[in-house]
Amino acid sequence: MIRPHLALRVADYAWIARQQVGTALVRTPPEAWSDGLGTPIVLLPGVWERWPIMAPLADRLSAVGHPIHVVPGLGFNRRPILDAAARVAARLDELDLDGAVLLAHSKGGLIGKAVLLGPAGHRVKRLIAISTPFGGSWYAGFMLVPSLREFRPRATTIATMAGQLEANVRITSIFGTFDPHIPEGSRLPGATNVEIPVEGHFRPLADERVAGAVESAAE
Repeated sequence: MIRPHLALRVADYAWIARQQVGTALVRTPPEAWSDGLGTPIVLLPGVWERWPIMAPLADRLSAVGHPIHVVPGLGFNRRPILDAAARVAARLDELDLDGAVLLAHSKGGLIGKAVLLGPAGHRVKRLIAISTPFGGSWYAGFMLVPSLREFRPRATTIATMAGQLEANVRITSIFGTFDPHIPEGSRLPGATNVEIPVEGHFRPLADERVAGAVESAAE
């Protein structure tokens, strides 16, 4: 019998693999995403992810009137957190967005917090982060790839931002009951923490309850 956590990991990776393959050829956001008078939403995917991974959430938010924006400069989001945050800040300036909501998955939440703490932070109303390792993940210590080792709890960027609590009041952290990639969890002191009865790191992106929590936070 496959152990429950091993089965969960397999299902989680299978889901993200299908999504990556299914969105591989998507380059341009739907025209409908630019419409709407609601709060503008900026998508920040996780490491080795592109913005189409978050399309189901974006479609839902677009349907209720939120214009959706992406950051082409992130690519597959393998750059260091602070480098990526600078690209997001430049995109906010380029679009002249004020009062924006950053909607992030995993590493995207760390990028979003860096934006809140930076010179473009005044442009952001709120960060909604799904499955984000705000305190890092000790699994990262076993990784050889720099884009993953950056998530070590004692890595400079992670440790520094963890101690900067002033931005947390503008963050909604949404997470499941078990995340196989973040043993430390995603609960953030001073933030609005929303735990959803779902397991996994990637699959919460497709969970209806997570989508409802995202929509409520965006409003």
